[in-house]
Amino acid sequence: MNPALAGIDALFPADPFLPLGVAYSGGADSTALLLAAAERWPGQVQAFHIHHGLQAAADDFVRVCEAVCAKAGLPLHIVQVDARHACGESPEDAARRARYAALATAATARGMHGILLGQHADDQVETLLLALSRGAGLPGLSAMPARFERGGVVFYRPLLQIPSAVLREWLVRQPIEFVDDPTNIDERYTRNRIRARLLPALAQAFPQFRATFARSARHAAQAQAVLVEVAALDLAAAGNPPAIKALQALSPARQANLLRYWLLQQQATPSAAQLDQLLHQVTACTTRGHRIHLKVATGRVTRQGGSLHYAAAPAGR
Repeated sequence: MNPALAGIDALFPADPFLPLGVAYSGGADSTALLLAAAERWPGQVQAFHIHHGLQAAADDFVRVCEAVCAKAGLPLHIVQVDARHACGESPEDAARRARYAALATAATARGMHGILLGQHADDQVETLLLALSRGAGLPGLSAMPARFERGGVVFYRPLLQIPSAVLREWLVRQPIEFVDDPTNIDERYTRNRIRARLLPALAQAFPQFRATFARSARHAAQAQAVLVEVAALDLAAAGNPPAIKALQALSPARQANLLRYWLLQQQATPSAAQLDQLLHQVTACTTRGHRIHLKVATGRVTRQGGSLHYAAAPAGR
């Protein structure tokens, strides 16, 4: 391994699924990741470029990806994705979901079950700060996991401890061509404002902020894992769907934890206000005639006999 990339090599997954795909945008981070992975696993790495079709520069990104992969002798797959968002949906969230789904499908079609992603230490800090700005709980404060599964494919993020500047500096010294996405400097997006304004201030005030913030995110992830284990045990004891009397026997914090876990199993993410109202109704449910009919996410939580039930809204509504 090239000494300049030794830091990346040390963070690669110890036993990944091979052959391995790399989500390759053509930017500095994914370019460094692709070349380091190709050197670590010769002949076992292929590049996947997601073409969103959302900006005029997208075809230029493809040209750079083709040139870099041709020079490195790496297979490149261009995957077309419709990342348009629905009314009221976050464009960033819609694009991310479409990207992961397309990567999983494309990788599976080529017999792969592992994909490397290029998010780095700065991305991790930005994710944590975004979560704080939205008043997120432990799942949000856990930021991005180093490993997760989607669509039968394992995604790895080996660069979460490496600052973006380190990756970019290595590429510039080679030199190796990469692209700068013009949308990354558009401060209409909160993440870009964090990158442009907050990160430089944090670097000046707290030079080690990337490492300390990442440690806080890991602590949050560990605590969240414990809460999930407790919720699973409580739900098993309360029944699925949960019995109201069993819920009432728990502390308010454990009730909230169980209900959040149960609702997530129904593909429903309650807002803080919705969860508070549901907790209030569970507490007030002391008679047979007490009715519960609350909107939660896109569906409704109702009382049926002695238990809670969730029904999602019909498609198209």
